[in-house]
Amino acid sequence: MNVDRVDEHEVTALLDGLAALLTDTVAGGASVGFLAPLTHAQAANWWRGRAAGVAAGRLAVWVARDGHRVTGTVSLALPDKPNSRHRAELVKLMVSRAVRGRGVGRRLLATAEEAAAAAGITLLHLDTETGSPAEHLYRSAGWTRAGTIPDYAADPRGELRPTTLYFKRVAGQVAEDAAGQVAGQVGEHTGPSAVAG
Repeated sequence: MNVDRVDEHEVTALLDGLAALLTDTVAGGASVGFLAPLTHAQAANWWRGRAAGVAAGRLAVWVARDGHRVTGTVSLALPDKPNSRHRAELVKLMVSRAVRGRGVGRRLLATAEEAAAAAGITLLHLDTETGSPAEHLYRSAGWTRAGTIPDYAADPRGELRPTTLYFKRVAGQVAEDAAGQVAGQVGEHTGPSAVAG
């Protein structure tokens, strides 16, 4: 498997696979912002909207593929305010149920962390459903728990669940350039990398 950063054109080209991954993730019970049932068309529309963020430099997206099949993804949301150029939010880490337990999620996470550090981002943050398998992944990868908020978001069944906030300091220099330049750098120094299978 390979993990590659994708641009807005590739997001569009991979729309069907990305939508299938999102619907699979929601059907599997992961709390990634959607309620079940999520249709393929709804998932494709959501990803279509992400392409604009990629084009504008507000979002960096990596995709894991096994041949032509999309098996996972992760993104970094990049702030545009002058006082927050040193940080980014890790969002939408998703792995197909068919390949879970094979290191895909860990490789996606490491790829995003390495790209952030190479771009001068020194702090990453995220939120995840408390007690979820994703929470175990973040803890085992050295992320620090900042706290838990009760009834923060509904899971795919509509049940309110607590969310735990995490952060991680990553190596790198604080970026002094404009946010657009930081966004352009994320992923420049990291080429395609193998995903542990």
